[in-house]
Amino acid sequence: MQNFGEAFGYAVDLLIRADSDLLEIVGLSLYVSLSATFLACLLGLPMGAFLAVTRFPGRGAVVVLFNALMGLPPVVVGLVLYMYLSRSGPLGFLGLLYTPTAMILAQTALIAPIVVALSRQILEDMNAEYSEHFRSLALRPGQIVGALLWDGRFALMTVALAGFGRAIAEVGAVMIVGGNIDHLTRVMTTAIALETSKGNLPLALALGMILLALAMIVTASVQGLRISAERHANA
Repeated sequence: MQNFGEAFGYAVDLLIRADSDLLEIVGLSLYVSLSATFLACLLGLPMGAFLAVTRFPGRGAVVVLFNALMGLPPVVVGLVLYMYLSRSGPLGFLGLLYTPTAMILAQTALIAPIVVALSRQILEDMNAEYSEHFRSLALRPGQIVGALLWDGRFALMTVALAGFGRAIAEVGAVMIVGGNIDHLTRVMTTAIALETSKGNLPLALALGMILLALAMIVTASVQGLRISAERHANA
């Protein structure tokens, strides 16, 4: 094992040389997390909008449930999905265990409740603000949902970024259903855990620096979108 200074130097060298193994791991990480974010938004945004504009028996319990699921432990998601996708599970015939698809499903299950809960709160506040205007236009619930999703698009982009940030940093669920297989299901978080345990600090540090850079980009993007949303609202 190198000392920290040497390991950091080798890590920077890996980044400068655009090491092929490094790029492969980063590319798979982005593919899995972006795919999961897209699916979570595809499912979660309409559901959040529906909860924001409708009232029905048990709605409060549903809202509480999604709020609670925001803190869902990743290892629990991974375990449940593993049981479903294993050969003896009900979905074992699909052969998805230890594939990137299983990892996408795990991350989608983790971040979809976040998308639902956050978008519901944002759109519910907007619906309360615009309620009189909507009533004057005699809009149907479906039309109200469409109007809220469009008018709140900047704020909802921050929800998507929050989901992506959660997905890209996740390790437990993807480790269980992906298996951390080299050149197949190894993503940044699982690779960092493995390479650190092996004493390969340069690769672990290089991946950690990329993860940190992504976190900073997400944070800056959220801040920028908030500023854009405020300007749009004041226009």
